[in-house]
This record gives sequence, C-alpha cells and structure tokens, in this order.
Amino acid sequence: MTLKKAGFFLLLSMLGLLFLYPLLWLVSASFKPNNEIFSSIGLIPSEIVWGAYERGWEGVGRTSFGRFFTNTFVLVVPVVLMTMFSSLIVAYGFARFNFPFKKLFFALMISTLMLPDAVVMIPRYILFRNFGWLNSYLPFYAPALLAVNAFFVFLIVQFLRGIPRDLDEAAVIDGCNSFGILTRVLLPLATPALISVCIFQFIWTWNEFFTALIYINSVSKYTVALGLRMVLDNEGAVNWNQVMAMSVVTIVPCIAVFFMAQKYFVEGISTTGLKG
Repeated sequence: MTLKKAGFFLLLSMLGLLFLYPLLWLVSASFKPNNEIFSSIGLIPSEIVWGAYERGWEGVGRTSFGRFFTNTFVLVVPVVLMTMFSSLIVAYGFARFNFPFKKLFFALMISTLMLPDAVVMIPRYILFRNFGWLNSYLPFYAPALLAVNAFFVFLIVQFLRGIPRDLDEAAVIDGCNSFGILTRVLLPLATPALISVCIFQFIWTWNEFFTALIYINSVSKYTVALGLRMVLDNEGAVNWNQVMAMSVVTIVPCIAVFFMAQKYFVEGISTTGLKG
C-alpha cells in the first residue's frame, strides 16, 4: 500500500469515526449516571449504570415500551407492504401501458413532490375526521394502499423503463397476460427497487412523529416515537439514561433492516434495470 493510499484510508477512518461519534455517545450515555450525561463528552462513564434499559422498558404508567414497539410494528409493516405493492402497480401502468392523458397524469403525480406537506395537512385531517378514522392507523394505511407517494412510484417507473420490452413480448408469446408479465417477469427483476422502497418507507414510518401525534390520541396506540416523547412529558426530573437507553433500542430495527438489505438497496439506487 502506498503512502498516498494509507493517508486516504486514514482520512476516511477519521471521518467515519466523526460521523459515528453521536451514535457511540448515545450508547455510552445509556450506561452513565444521570448527572454525568451532559457534563462530559467522553464515551467512558465513570460509573456504569446497568438498570437503565430495564427501567426504561417499563415505559410510562401502565404502558411499557413493549406495547409501543408492538404498535409500531402493527403500523409500519402493513404500510410498507401496501406502499410497495401499490407503487409497483401504478408504476407498471406508467412504464408499460399507453392511455389517454398519460403524460399529463404522470406530470401531475410528479408535481405533488413539490407540494409542501403543510398545505394538505388540515384538509387531510378534516377528511379523515369525517371518515371517523381518527385514533386509528387507517390514516396511514389508506394513503399507502393508494400509492400517494410519488417518489416511490417514480423510482419504480425509472427502474421498469430500464428493463427491455423484449422480455414482455417473449412472455406474451408464452401465453402470459399483463398480470402474468408483472408477476413472473418484472417483479423478480424489480426486486432491488422494491427493497429500496421498503427500506425508505420503513425508516420514514418508524420515525414518524408529527403525523402520528395528529391522528393518534390514545396512549395505548402510541408508537415508540410518541412513547419517547411522553416519557419526557411525564417526568418531573428526566432520567436521561433511561431515555437514551430506549433511544438505542428504538434505532436498532432501522439499522438492522438497512444492513440486511444493504446489497439490494445500493443496487436499486445505482441501477435502472438490466445492462447489456
């Protein structure tokens, strides 16, 4: 290894440690005494506190973080699956079919990316209130089922456009209809793009705070994001080591999902279909 490469790797390692420091500090703070967390930036606690995770898991009142995690999975998993399938179907229509005003509809869909969420917040709340969907997860399920996120649709459309139409024609010769082409030909090839959609939606929905705070008002249905905030609201003197401990536990699923699907995620972002 040349001196230039060694210096380059050293620089990258230092930058990596710099970006990892907040996460390392978070883990370290979960083992520190409460009065030491904000008085020192060091990672090694003067006294190791082992009970922060156990006491923090007890949650607030009668609601433990086990309940918050269960609620979060009940919310996130259906939203991720419905977003993936609905976005795939809509993207398949834009990528493979010709119909009147196709370009206009596609332009309108893309234009929604420019629309601030604050603009539709109140009309959307009134709509869901009139439907009687407040204090439930339906305000999350219904948009996911209707493919309202244009970013995911656009991502899959671009991926499908990179897949040669010759495969569709070969499938038609073999007797496949439109649904068969989607499920037997395009779906396996679009796996990297679909996994990218799932990762994005999983992380975004898992960390969702403001929208969940608007639609959910029952503590028994709170997600982990709302549970963490409620711990701060209900404590006169905040036990920060317990808050840090539950923050560490909260981010573990996101990190695990990303690293398990990292290969497909990178492939889905960096490619647009088949090569050659």
